[in-house]
Amino acid sequence: MTDLSKVNSGTIGVAIVGTGFGQKVHIPAFQAHPRTEVVAVYHRDIDKATAIAQKHGIAKACDTIADVVNLPEVQAVSISTPPFLHYEMAKPVLSAAKHLLLEKPTTLNASEAKELYQIAQNNGSITAMDFEFRYVPAWQRFKQLIDEGYCGTPRLIKIDWLVASRANSERPWNWYAQKEKGGGALGAIGSHCFDYIDWLFGPIRRLSGLLTVGIPERPDPSAGGQLKPVDADDTCVITLELADGSPCQVNLSSATYAGRGHWVEVYGSSGTLVLGSGNLKDYVHGFELWGAPAGESLQKIEIPQNLTFSKTYDDGRIAPLVRLIDRWVQSIDAGQGFTPSLREGIYSQLLMDLTHQSNDRRTWVDVPKLDDFLS
Repeated sequence: MTDLSKVNSGTIGVAIVGTGFGQKVHIPAFQAHPRTEVVAVYHRDIDKATAIAQKHGIAKACDTIADVVNLPEVQAVSISTPPFLHYEMAKPVLSAAKHLLLEKPTTLNASEAKELYQIAQNNGSITAMDFEFRYVPAWQRFKQLIDEGYCGTPRLIKIDWLVASRANSERPWNWYAQKEKGGGALGAIGSHCFDYIDWLFGPIRRLSGLLTVGIPERPDPSAGGQLKPVDADDTCVITLELADGSPCQVNLSSATYAGRGHWVEVYGSSGTLVLGSGNLKDYVHGFELWGAPAGESLQKIEIPQNLTFSKTYDDGRIAPLVRLIDRWVQSIDAGQGFTPSLREGIYSQLLMDLTHQSNDRRTWVDVPKLDDFLS
């Protein structure tokens, strides 16, 4: 698989909105791609925007989204701000008919995501969601084997994503601790899970979710370390029934000391596949794949050379984003839709909304078909 587009339609000017994850991952990824040029950067503090622009060799610094979208050299915008800002920032971008790459979770609710999708459809904007596992080599081989019927009919799908990123109760209180701002493990990692479950196994018929807060208070540095309440989940236990009847169990936590990392296991009528990584410091580096036809022992499965990255980076998140950007650029060239787009972002967000609903009601909830939700 090629990672980079052939140069055939000129450079696409990109503005970066979000300078935390944006500086670590988005700026280097866009600067690594031969068809994209970072021409502007946004920060609400113009002095900080200017400093970031100078640091990375970016021509323009902006402190309003209006300034960003009014720049003629900006054809596309990458947004990697906290989720409570996604809707209000993405809406003017799409209304100006700019192309959009958006970080997950999509928005604060599926209705906001649906509105963004409709604006993009009306204005011809090509959208992309950074569901990067679709572009990681081991995951792509996993997908191929599932589609080829390696496991046969699934009898059980089991997902564990157990890390210690928020296990220390001294980690500060911020937006991540607040449910109303899109914080919590469900948004941070469950959004990925819901996307790749649909990608790998198909849509979901119904679900039951339990969301808990293991660390109910955290210190707020802006208030002298005063403890403030946490209402955003740090552990999620979700049971799914897929449209084909397959059972799927999902266990997510950002508060598990010595958690096992990220694992997806498929047990089927013809065999078993296990994809996983115990790397707790980089959630992309380290994935390996094992398989066992029925009655045999698990053996490591090598990843074909044509799926491997042409270049890797110390931060594992950059290489799959470069690959995703490449597909996005090709879609912009062709004026055709892209996957994963805001459409896939809506489905992930809808499933998160329904998980909250299930948790609040303490009951199973049915999942509508995406086309029905969009109509």
